[in-house]
Amino acid sequence: MYSPKVMEHFNNPRNVGVVENADGVGEVGNPVCGDVMKISIRVAEDRIADIRFQTLGCGAAIATSSIITEMARGMSLEEAAGITKKDIADALDGLPPQKMHCSVLAADGLRAAIEDYRKRDSRLRV
Repeated sequence: MYSPKVMEHFNNPRNVGVVENADGVGEVGNPVCGDVMKISIRVAEDRIADIRFQTLGCGAAIATSSIITEMARGMSLEEAAGITKKDIADALDGLPPQKMHCSVLAADGLRAAIEDYRKRDSRLRV
């Protein structure tokens, strides 16, 4: 059902936890399946310098959270905000159709963290 890469990220998730004094935090959930993801980021020179996640959900939710942190680290905010559900699923060598919503949550969680950073940053510039 799951690719070896999904199982690897589920069994050995990367970047679990919270970024201390995060510059942006995004929290998203799916009321149908109950998955909840929280992604925190630190930004330096318009790039994601650090990224961590906390996820309550199924194996696919944990795997997509883990892989998006690896994908986004070092990217510009614009590049990271452009990561799609397909990019995430492809990076995991595929997801079952009934688990694609997990890749949507991961992408939405990262975009929410970036949006939170931009809101905070714009208030600091005033």
